[in-house]
Amino acid sequence: MAEHAVLSSGAKMWRCLACAKSELRLDLTLACGQSFRWRETAEGHWTGVMGGRVWTLTQTDDTLWYHVYKNHNSREEGSSSDRQRRAGVTLQEENKSDVKFKGALKKEEEEESVAVTPLQDTEEEEMLRDYFQLNLKLGDLYREWGSADPHFKHIADIFTGVRMMRQDPTECLFSFICTSNNHISRIQGMVERLCQALGVSLCQLDQTSYYDFPSLSALADSSVEACLRELGFGYRARFLQQSAKHILDTHGHQWLEGLRGVPYLQARDALRTLPGVGTKVADCVCLMSLDKPEAVPIDTHVWQIAKRDYKYNAGNGQKSITDKLHKDIGDFFRKLWGPYAGWAQSVLFCADLKKFQKLKEMQHLEKPKKVEDGEEEKMLACKRAKIKTGGTTENRKNKSAYHKRAKKSVKDERVV
Repeated sequence: MAEHAVLSSGAKMWRCLACAKSELRLDLTLACGQSFRWRETAEGHWTGVMGGRVWTLTQTDDTLWYHVYKNHNSREEGSSSDRQRRAGVTLQEENKSDVKFKGALKKEEEEESVAVTPLQDTEEEEMLRDYFQLNLKLGDLYREWGSADPHFKHIADIFTGVRMMRQDPTECLFSFICTSNNHISRIQGMVERLCQALGVSLCQLDQTSYYDFPSLSALADSSVEACLRELGFGYRARFLQQSAKHILDTHGHQWLEGLRGVPYLQARDALRTLPGVGTKVADCVCLMSLDKPEAVPIDTHVWQIAKRDYKYNAGNGQKSITDKLHKDIGDFFRKLWGPYAGWAQSVLFCADLKKFQKLKEMQHLEKPKKVEDGEEEKMLACKRAKIKTGGTTENRKNKSAYHKRAKKSVKDERVV
């Protein structure tokens, strides 16, 4: 059976491109709630699905390494009819079918090497560059935001390399419909179950099966809502199926990707016509898949950051975020950070996640040590000075006791 690749086992089957950690940190970017398809499968190694392929990524100080696995399952699963058929199949039944098919491929999968052609190599590198938008110099943006915002500059010293990914619009939209009243780890589980139920099987690594994200046709099938409710999606099941059906019936397959070419507000308003898509979800999709870097998604988490770290007082007393408050907070950050405000906001959002608080604690632990070192030098200097003046600790204690008795007697006299 094929295994997850690890760079330490040999770099022969890995490819790489120059990329400093200050331009991209995988541990922060892949785990901060932008995409829900990546898992850390070995220390510093992240495996996920992107562009219909399974990847493992890792990095050294100045190099991004990537390994792409061969998709072994070559059944005709990509057709619309096949995906629609699978929409009504339970996970248990689908897994039984997969086991039978994978048994036939087991021998082929074991110890199989992947031949990489120059054309494939170039194509996959371009996919990776596009996904992480490596044409943009993140260091320049960090300096620009830091010069305008002292608080950002402080955070940026710890949370370097947080980039905005350019995801597939369909995957991004339907993943974020799952985020309503939810948290990252639960969303990851839901997205994974969605792909297992409706997506095409790609490969299996160390007992873990990887699936492509479902097509619009698969998501729009009439049986999808019931299927997803069985899988624990609740009310979101209806939103997922209805949004996919609305897009296909009203706009067509290419509509979502076409929103990349229209202005930000027009794209956001178009997305808000879909069932289950509010302003925050629409902004997430605009920022993370539709090339709208000025989009600033506002939720209660970001609202708290604005109030706590920027003394933003508008909306005090309100219990929920209205459209006006969403616009006002977004405009506040756009004025502060400029045309890539959404990218800057993602750094602060990442820095505020509980899972990354250890990074802040490590930074704080270093500072007291420096203060203690400085205090120690001051104490030594004071001791030297006391030796020169002939003062001793005992003398100071006696003087202190004498002054206390004197003050007490004066106080007693005043009371009398």
